[in-house]
Amino acid sequence: MSDDPSSGVRPVGDSGVSQEGRGADEGRSRLPARRPAGRASVTRDRFTAPPATHNTSGLTSARAAQIVRQSGSARWIAFLGVSIVSLFLILYYFYETGLPFGISQPRLDAQATAQQVTAVEQGYNLFQANCARCHGPNGEGGVGPVLNDQAKLLGHLTPAYIKNVLTVGGRYVCGDPNSLMPVWADTNGGPLNYVQIQALIAYLRAPNTETYEVRDPSLNEPVLDANGKVKTFKGWSDPNYKPDPSATPVPNCWRGDAGASGAPGSPAPAQSLGPDDPKVTLTAHNVAYDKKDLEVTANKLFGVDFQQQDAGVGGHNVEIRDSSGKTLFKGNVLSDPGETTYVFGPLPAGTYTFICSVHPIPSMTGTLTVK
Repeated sequence: MSDDPSSGVRPVGDSGVSQEGRGADEGRSRLPARRPAGRASVTRDRFTAPPATHNTSGLTSARAAQIVRQSGSARWIAFLGVSIVSLFLILYYFYETGLPFGISQPRLDAQATAQQVTAVEQGYNLFQANCARCHGPNGEGGVGPVLNDQAKLLGHLTPAYIKNVLTVGGRYVCGDPNSLMPVWADTNGGPLNYVQIQALIAYLRAPNTETYEVRDPSLNEPVLDANGKVKTFKGWSDPNYKPDPSATPVPNCWRGDAGASGAPGSPAPAQSLGPDDPKVTLTAHNVAYDKKDLEVTANKLFGVDFQQQDAGVGGHNVEIRDSSGKTLFKGNVLSDPGETTYVFGPLPAGTYTFICSVHPIPSMTGTLTVK
């Protein structure tokens, strides 16, 4: 056979198969195998799973509907749970921070207010039990200085100052080692712990715009008066108090005067009594006057023979006030035991008050009748 290409006959190999036929057979062998006619195709899941997972032989339409309902119910319950949690978080947020526009008070502020009220009521009992005998039941002064004076409460009786006085005693005031004010803090040997000290400070600084209940110290129950009503009290500090623009601040080292909140008064004038001018006697002993009523003649000078028998209490004197509380005459204070004669008047007919400027307490207050 000729190998001439022009003859149209292609050469064959040793097996007698042409090169073109062998290439076609190799291409067909790489194609997917042909399936016999009539054989059903078998599908395979992409992801394998146990046969029971794909078993739907017992699934009826009612069962399928029930599965759908259960799935919907589960989603509804999940939605309801998320809604409840979200609502709780919102309500708790406003409970902690308070509603907008001041509709409600934040929880922490409300708790702080409640704790402050509790501290003031406890401080009241501590003051009455330990401090009132010297400073007066209402801080009006006595053996100790006045505490309810607005000028002192404004800038002098600060929490830090009161705490220092209670901690180290009266020597903190002007460095007086002979002060009658004892140490109260247990850190220095006193009887009060730090909680009681804070309660006492809260009472001394309590505003007079708030009303507090008197509570039994042992039971913490409200104390009732004779009419069955709860006894109450108010603080001393006036939040609206404004000192006179010309007033000077109370200095840190200030012993104070029992009449600091009122008019300073004027000393008794240096006058001499005439033979017809009346004279009365008055004695101060154990921080008390021996008389509660005096009577003199109107429009005439009158004398008060005064005996001061107390030592170490700051002294005593006699001060005359009118019905409005204004000081008309003020005798010099006798710091040590002794006696003197005050000359007062003349005064028109009426009723006046005589009082000790250093200890303006009930036991050192009386009525002066001028006829």
